[in-house]
Amino acid sequence: MNNDSIILVFTLSGLEGLMDYRSVLFSLTLLWYCMIFMVNVVLIVTIIMDRNLHEPMYIFLCNLCINGLYGTAGFYPKFLLDLLSYSHVISYAGCLVQNFVIYSYACRDFSILSVMAYDRYVAICRPLQYHSVMTKQRVTQLVSFSWFVPLFLISMGTIFTSRLRLCGSHIQKLYCANGLIAQLSCSPTSWITSTTPSNSTALLITVTYFLHVVFIVCTYVYMVRSCLRSLVDRGKFMQTCVPHLISLFHVTVALLFDVLHTRLNGTSDLPPNLKNFLAIEFLVFPPLLNPLIYGLQLSKVRNRILSLCVQK
Repeated sequence: MNNDSIILVFTLSGLEGLMDYRSVLFSLTLLWYCMIFMVNVVLIVTIIMDRNLHEPMYIFLCNLCINGLYGTAGFYPKFLLDLLSYSHVISYAGCLVQNFVIYSYACRDFSILSVMAYDRYVAICRPLQYHSVMTKQRVTQLVSFSWFVPLFLISMGTIFTSRLRLCGSHIQKLYCANGLIAQLSCSPTSWITSTTPSNSTALLITVTYFLHVVFIVCTYVYMVRSCLRSLVDRGKFMQTCVPHLISLFHVTVALLFDVLHTRLNGTSDLPPNLKNFLAIEFLVFPPLLNPLIYGLQLSKVRNRILSLCVQK
């Protein structure tokens, strides 16, 4: 990197004004992170240990929980350390790694929810062909797609961002984000009109996951039509698709908040604490609510967890 002045560390400013409450914040954050870890691990172990749950829907759910652990590991340990320190800095390499982990987690959530929507579409709209369509090979392909496409796209964005010449080191956020690093470039450009590799990759990622949302909406239109004709399909929809829709809505709204926070950084009149909350919302609620919603709604999972608790 040929910066005019080589950037070795970034300063994160999101915690300014909150340090008077850092003991309370640290305790609540640690408790929340432990809850996230516990509920995701319980669901993952339950699905892995019970052969009756080795079905496509539960395999995708297991991957959703694994992804939740992966994404939160990129944020909570560093955030907890910052709460214990008055110096909120992160190394240049650490910043790029944190950005990669957090945003590959967010994109992978969308990819997993997309393959889950496809699975529910086949189960409800083509029930007689379900086992011939959702074979082990197809499930492996869908899981691979949901993991490697986000890794590839976010890797491209991170690599192009790492090649930018930076003239600043102050990031106005609780964690690192490609968009905010790009704003520190010595020659900042509009994220809409610029054709630099970094902005072109950001546009590609945005279009890719917008198409994910369109795909999910289309599959649900077909499923709703099918459910209107069958009472059995209506029951399937309520049990397995409603949790999926809740997760999708929550992740979409949370990521929309984060994108707006990044793109409107420095121009919004929102209070700093509210902006901080909107920026981390997709790291706070989806990783905890996803396993809880599915664990309570899906009878097979719920009954298995309850039976394990009774045995112990």
